[in-house]
Amino acid sequence: MKKVIITILGQDKPGILAKVSGFLFQLNCNIENVSQTILQSEFAGIFVVSIPQNLAIDELSKAFQNEIGDQSLNIHVKYLENSNSSVSTSITGIPFIITTIGPDQKGLVSGITGVIARHGINITNLKAVFTGDKDPNKNFMIYEIDIPETIDQKLFKQDLKNKAKEMNLVITIQHRNIFNAVNRI
Repeated sequence: MKKVIITILGQDKPGILAKVSGFLFQLNCNIENVSQTILQSEFAGIFVVSIPQNLAIDELSKAFQNEIGDQSLNIHVKYLENSNSSVSTSITGIPFIITTIGPDQKGLVSGITGVIARHGINITNLKAVFTGDKDPNKNFMIYEIDIPETIDQKLFKQDLKNKAKEMNLVITIQHRNIFNAVNRI
């Protein structure tokens, strides 16, 4: 089977995931990975899907538009490329969670991601909620990162703390296992 990436964006309503997954099942496709969220009132989903060898990507795209397009969703299908680049996207390193809480302001995501990027660290997941409110408890970001063992963690953490202070943010940096244990529901 070959692999494709399917992205779906549009106005949220109940049943989008059921319709997409059911449609893929009917076409004998296998969903290998999925990331889905709702941002304000917009649905956003990314699917990594194995498709049968005899199913052409243009046929799949057209079938999607005919079957799912009636829901006013934007659908994009492309082949998953096997990258031979020197940048590894596999999860390597030590998993950490960074959380920030503070007043909403322009540049929050840019400021923190800039520090993370300067240290050569990959962000594997990001959740950011901004209400536009100056109440610092209503604006937060949660970054999941994997710190390569070659990174000077002390220097990285200090750079993050300096940027957070500059931006009036409360920041925590925890190993993922500790974060999960402390925040278990």
